Amino acid sequence: MSERIIPLVDLRASQRTVQVPTNAIPATGALHDRLQRPLRDLRISVTDRCNFRCNYCMPKEVFGKDYPYLPHSALLSFEEITRVAGVFAAHGVQKIRLTGGEPLLRKNIERLIEQLATLRTPEGKPLDITLTTNGSLLARKAKDLKAAGLQRVTVSLDGLDDTIFRSMNDVDFPVADVLEGIEAARVAGLGPIKINMVVKRGTNEHEILPMARHFRGTGVVLRFIEYMDVGATNGWRMDEVMPSAEVIRHIQTELPLIQLEPSAPGETAERWGFTDGSGEIGVISSVTQAFCSDCNRARLSTEGKLYLCLFASQGYDLRPLVRSGASDTDLASAVGAIWQQRSDRYSELRASLPPDAGTGSGRRVEMSYIGG
Repeated sequence: MSERIIPLVDLRASQRTVQVPTNAIPATGALHDRLQRPLRDLRISVTDRCNFRCNYCMPKEVFGKDYPYLPHSALLSFEEITRVAGVFAAHGVQKIRLTGGEPLLRKNIERLIEQLATLRTPEGKPLDITLTTNGSLLARKAKDLKAAGLQRVTVSLDGLDDTIFRSMNDVDFPVADVLEGIEAARVAGLGPIKINMVVKRGTNEHEILPMARHFRGTGVVLRFIEYMDVGATNGWRMDEVMPSAEVIRHIQTELPLIQLEPSAPGETAERWGFTDGSGEIGVISSVTQAFCSDCNRARLSTEGKLYLCLFASQGYDLRPLVRSGASDTDLASAVGAIWQQRSDRYSELRASLPPDAGTGSGRRVEMSYIGG
């Protein structure tokens, strides 16, 4: 059993000061960073709380009953989130993904979705609004989420074996309830539905084929994600990573696959289709095959810190600017200046970095804090 790493410093307090540049940076929808990567995808964490304790994300040893979650007053309000999201849309963001923690734990999340659904790109198009959930509350909320303007959901599901699933979520939550939520999302029209399965060698790799069999032909897109070294609490080890190439080989022993073209620029998942036309799967190879070169994603934490990389150690604190009465022009200029100086590419550099290195000084921020 690997040794569990417990962080001694609360990285939520680690931040960079945000300043409005002297020369305004207009929001033209064509913002690029130092590596000429556009800004197209914004992932917004709406809560740092979750009702699961998955050992690769929020292990009980760290996130126990005495863990100091952020107070409600620290969180961005729905109106503040929508305002910030509008600035990002003006800079070129086309898709917003709501994450957590578990986003469905945020009270009245439907109100936020309604507000985000009013936003438009510079071309006048509505944004693609999606949400990632563990599925535990989806059965009761799917219909209302759709009515509010949510278009699609992604559900995290690490296996169909109930014993394995209960063990991985570590709160004894049954897999049948998640499957019920997925069906409710399908009936509500929240599709195409995607299922994310984190594959951890020695834990759930034997669930790969059962998952592929179960979702094949259903219209659901199953994606296998390499176990990642995000944060410092999950005790990550390279020998617990099952490379995506191995996952594909394993599936092809029974279900022949053919590689498909990417669905969009910057797409994180490599797409594979069943040769009989019964659907597709995806693999996200964030450890073995870096996709930094066309990464177009930014992440906003639940209390307003902007992160330019999933593996970052510091965020840019936008909340003081949002709450100081700054104009949208000032906020857009500040965000533009941050993105223009971005050069993050941790995954590409991982092999040459020391084991504890991040994109900056100190430990990396936790996945539970900024979402996946």
